[in-house]
Amino acid sequence: MICSNIHKTIRNSTNTKTSIALSSGVDSTLVLALLKKTCSDVKINAISIRFEDSVDESRYAAKIASKFDIDHNIVYVENYLKELPHAISIIKHPFWDLHWYHVVKKAKTLGKLLVSGDGGDELFGGYTFRYKKFLSLTAKNSSPIDKVKAYLQCHERDWVEDQADIFGKKLGFNWNHIYKQFLPYFDNPLHRLSQVFLADFNGKLLYNWIPLNTSFYDYFKVKPITPLLSKETIQYTTHLPINLKYNLKTDTGKLLLREILHEYSLDKLLIKKKQGFSIDTMNLWKSYGYDLCDYYLSDARIVQSKWINKDWIEKHFDKNNIDIRYVNKFLGLLALEIWYRIFITKEMKPTTVLS
Repeated sequence: MICSNIHKTIRNSTNTKTSIALSSGVDSTLVLALLKKTCSDVKINAISIRFEDSVDESRYAAKIASKFDIDHNIVYVENYLKELPHAISIIKHPFWDLHWYHVVKKAKTLGKLLVSGDGGDELFGGYTFRYKKFLSLTAKNSSPIDKVKAYLQCHERDWVEDQADIFGKKLGFNWNHIYKQFLPYFDNPLHRLSQVFLADFNGKLLYNWIPLNTSFYDYFKVKPITPLLSKETIQYTTHLPINLKYNLKTDTGKLLLREILHEYSLDKLLIKKKQGFSIDTMNLWKSYGYDLCDYYLSDARIVQSKWINKDWIEKHFDKNNIDIRYVNKFLGLLALEIWYRIFITKEMKPTTVLS
C-alpha cells in the first residue's frame, strides 16, 4: 500500500528529484526506506530542522541519510518566532507552533516534491504518552463525558486551570461547549483506545495539521507526498487491532511500523525517545518569547477589543517563574495578536520580522 502510493505519485510527476522531511523517527525513516526501494533512480534530499537551545536530533537523521546515501540538509532556526507573521499570513489562523513552515520553505529550494511520514502517530498509535494516562483515568464503564474530560487531561499543555479567565467579555468561554465537540468520538461502542485514536485523527490531523500544512504547500508551490495518509492506508489502519498499534506493558506504539523497520534492519538507527521537529518552549520563552509578548501584549489589540482579559495577562506574565503550560498560552496569545493585527486592524505586514 505505502510503496504503491509512493510509486504512483512520483511516477505520475515529471520531477526526477524529491525532498523528504527526516526527523530520525519511525515514520520518516520507514517512508525513506520505501522511497529508496520504490524509486531508486530519484534523487532524494533529506531535510531536518535544528532549533536554537533545543534537543538536536539532526545528527541521528544524518546517520540515516548516510545509510541511504542521500544528501542531508539541516535548517538551523535561531529565533523560532522570527517569521511568525509571514507563517500566520499564509495559514490565516492564529497558531504559533508552525515548524512545518520551515520544512516546506526549504523544500521549495530543492524541488517541487516533499515526502513525509505525516499520519504515522494518529493512524499507527504513536502518542504513547497519552494512551497509558488515558487508560489510568478511565474504566470500561466510564461515561462518554468522563472519557472526554480524561482525554483533555492528557493534553495538559493545551490548557490551564484558569482557562476561562483568559477571555474577555466578548467571548463567553464554556468548557461544556468544548466537551460537546469531542463527545462523538467517545460516545460509541469502540474500545477506549480506539476512541482516542479516533479523536486524535479528527482533532489533530484532519482539522489541524492537514489544513495548516496544505496552506504551506500551496503557498510555496510544493506537492506533498504523504503515503501514510493515502485512502487505502487510512481504511486499513482504522480497522487494525489495537495490539498491532500499542503495547501497554512496554508502553510502545507503532508496533506494525516498527516490525517493518526491523525487517529492513533499520530499528537500531532510531532514537528511543524521539521528539521530532520540536522546540524547547521554555528556552524559547526566555530567549525571545518573553520580550516579544511583553512588547505586543502590553498594548494588545485583542485586549482593547475585549476578546482577551488584561488582568489574566498581568497576573501570570513572568519571565522565569512561570509554568510551561502558561508559556504555551502566552505564545498562543502572541499568535492571536499578530493574526489580529494582520487580518483585522491590518496594521501589520506579513513581512514583519519579530526579533
